[in-house]
Amino acid sequence: MASFCYDKNMPLQLVEVRTSDGLPLPGLLFEPETATKKVALYLHGNGSSSVFYSVEETNTMAKQLNKAGIAYFPFNNRGAHLIHKLDRLTQDGVEREPYGMIYELIHDCVQDIDGAVKYLKGLGYTTFYLIGSSTGANKICVYNHYEPRNVFSKYVMLSGGDDSGIYYEEFGKERFMKIIETAKKEVAKGNGRTLVSSKLLGNDEVWFSHQSILDIINPDGDYNTFPFNDFMNKLGLSSKPLFKYYSEITKPFLVLYGSEDEYCYGDTKRVLAILKDHKNSKAKAEFEIIQDADHGFTGSEQELANIVTSYLAQ
Repeated sequence: MASFCYDKNMPLQLVEVRTSDGLPLPGLLFEPETATKKVALYLHGNGSSSVFYSVEETNTMAKQLNKAGIAYFPFNNRGAHLIHKLDRLTQDGVEREPYGMIYELIHDCVQDIDGAVKYLKGLGYTTFYLIGSSTGANKICVYNHYEPRNVFSKYVMLSGGDDSGIYYEEFGKERFMKIIETAKKEVAKGNGRTLVSSKLLGNDEVWFSHQSILDIINPDGDYNTFPFNDFMNKLGLSSKPLFKYYSEITKPFLVLYGSEDEYCYGDTKRVLAILKDHKNSKAKAEFEIIQDADHGFTGSEQELANIVTSYLAQ
């Protein structure tokens, strides 16, 4: 286990966790100088993201949480980067397999999160918080749906995204439905990991496998946890109840957006109001907006860290 130093008061360890299906995932463990039993896990977003490229946000969040006596564990999930290979441990040895955003299925977050929790429990942590940004917020809803009796005391959902609705706008209805139809056929034929043609996507700079594009844009899929566009414009895309997974959450949670979030259809206040209306009546929830902040809270990292830390430390 390699150790690095963020500053003299913040020891940092580069660690590796094993998912329940045998994949190695790297993470950064920031621990306060005084020993603690509390730890906050962080789930990054989609689109070739990685916790190792969000230096300002990661360092600022870690420093604030550590000051409050909470360890911080941002880690790369199997969907980090566009494409990369991981060594899966099996009974027969090691199998090298391609992963990354191009192949990721959001339901796999259950195995990623459970692997991280198991590792941290082994270090003696007993109180767990889950923070998710962008797709990471969607993953909190998906994880809670499949593992409702989990160890987490609180959730923090940052900039939860409506990918299905956003791609509906980008592709247009006809192309959107054609992509779904094609992807379903290819997945059914066992070709889920083959790449979608750039001609079908209408963009030669975007890459998805058939299984990942179907997972991301399917209105009836696990990914579609924040269907703002469908709800606001009465599109009727989804046959399942809108905000189903989100509405199932009964644990305490915080929802936070930037006022200038570029994926909120120009109306962050309305997005927040929709989430307030759809929350479970049993959940104690808080909703906040950081003024002048974008989807990634660029330039507002300190304010973001202050709000999240204050919430978790309550």
